Amino acid sequence: MRKLIAASAAIALAGCAHAVPGPTGEALDTGWESQSKVTIEHPEWSRDAVLYQINTRHFTKEGTFKAAQEQLPRLKELGVDILWLMPIHPIGKENRKGTLGSPYSVLDYYGVNPEFGTEEEFRAFVDAAHAQGFKVILDLVANHTAWDHPMRSEHPDWYEKTWDGDFRPTPWWDWSDIIDLDWSKPGVREHVGGAMEYWVREFDIDGYRADVAGYVPLDFWETARARLEAIKPVFMLGEVQQSGFHHAAFDATYAWDWHNTSKNVAHGKGNATSFYGYYAENESLWPREAMRMTYIENHDSNAWEGTMEENYGAALEAMTALSFTGEGLPLIHNGMEACNSKRLEFFERDPIDWNQDPSCEYGDLLKRLIAFRKANPALENGQWGAVMHKVENSAPEQLFAWVRQEDGNKVLGLFNMSDRSVTATFSDGLPFGSYVDFATGDTIAIGGATKVDLPAWGYRLMSTRRR
Repeated sequence: MRKLIAASAAIALAGCAHAVPGPTGEALDTGWESQSKVTIEHPEWSRDAVLYQINTRHFTKEGTFKAAQEQLPRLKELGVDILWLMPIHPIGKENRKGTLGSPYSVLDYYGVNPEFGTEEEFRAFVDAAHAQGFKVILDLVANHTAWDHPMRSEHPDWYEKTWDGDFRPTPWWDWSDIIDLDWSKPGVREHVGGAMEYWVREFDIDGYRADVAGYVPLDFWETARARLEAIKPVFMLGEVQQSGFHHAAFDATYAWDWHNTSKNVAHGKGNATSFYGYYAENESLWPREAMRMTYIENHDSNAWEGTMEENYGAALEAMTALSFTGEGLPLIHNGMEACNSKRLEFFERDPIDWNQDPSCEYGDLLKRLIAFRKANPALENGQWGAVMHKVENSAPEQLFAWVRQEDGNKVLGLFNMSDRSVTATFSDGLPFGSYVDFATGDTIAIGGATKVDLPAWGYRLMSTRRR
C-alpha cells in the first residue's frame, strides 16, 4: 500500500506544473507558497489616517454644508485626515420616521438633500476640504432605498418582495422606512454603481463608507472598487466584519468585537484578558493589509456607554488610547472632542452643543493621541504598522500590556483594565529599553526590576521616538 501511495504522489508531482527543489537546494516553486488574496492597494494617504465622522444635520447649529465648511480649520488643528459624511442624499417621505427622516432612507442616489444645501455648496465643501489636506468619503446606502424612490414604480422588479408579493424592509430589523433592493438584478447594480462613479468623477470625492456592506453581494463591491480605481485612488470602509471583504473591495471594515469588548470591560463584564480573543483572531485570521475600525462611538452607538456611573469616566480615556495605538483604524465621531454625553436624536435636528463642558480635556487628549500616532511609524494602519506582541506580566487579568516595534521605532502600551489600582512586574524582556513617556515627555528606563504602578483605568504609552 505504501508503495502505491508513493507512486501516486510521484505521478502527481510529475504531472504538476510546479517545480521541485533543484540539486543545489535553491528555493523553487512547489505549489505550497503563500498566495495572498489581497489585490487592492491602499492609497498612500491612508497610511496613518484618522477618520472623523460628520453628521451634517447635527454638526453645526445651521446643519448645512456651508456651516460645516467653516469648521474645517478646527478639524485640521485636531489632526484628522479622512472626513466621512453621513448620507447627503434626499430623504424619502413615505413611512418616514420622525419629522426629518433617516439619512439612510435614500430617495435619490444622484441628488443632494436640500436640508443640507445645494450641489454647489457641497462641491465647495469638498474643494475646501481638499485644499486643507483632507480626504472626503460619502456614506453609501446600497442595500435599500426609501419607499418612494422612483425605482419602486419604474422598476418594481428591482426590489425584494415578501411571501405575498409586497415590498419589504430589511428582514428582522425595525427599518420600516426603507425597502430592500434585489441585488440579483443587473439594473440595480448599474444604477447604484453608476452613482458611486458619478460622485467620484463629478465631485472628486475620495471613496465611500458602505452602509450594511455585508447585506450586499461581495462581487458588487469588488466590481465597484475596480471601476472607481479606474477614475482615481479611493478609500473604502465597509460596515461588515468579515476578512474576505478586504481581498478586493475594502481598505477598512468594522471591528464590532473590539467595540463591544471595550464596553463590556468598562462595565465590569470582563478584564484585560477579554481582549485576547479579538487580538489573537486579528493576527491569525485577518490579512495584514486589513484596517479594522476600532471605534468608541459612531452615529448608531453615540454617547459613551463605558461606565455605569457617568458617561465620561476614566475608562473612556484608557479605551480611547488603546483604539489609537493598538492595531486598528481610529474614528472620532463628531462631538466626542467636546465631551458630548448626550445621545443625539436620529430623525430630528439635534445640534451638538460644542460648549457643554468648559472643563472638557478629552479633545486635547484626542489631539495628542493623533500626534503621537503620526510620530511613531509602528502605529500606522494596515500592513504599514507593526504587529502587537503580548507582554507577559504578573497581573494579566488587570494589566493589558503589549509592544509594537518596527524599523527601530518601539511603542510600549500598558493599560490597567480595571477599577482597582495594579502593581505588576514583567515576566520577559520584550518591553526592556529606554523610552519617552507620552504623558510627561520624561525618559523612562524599563528593565528586569521595573515595577508597573497604575491607578484604576490608568494607562501609560511610551515610545523610543520622541513625539
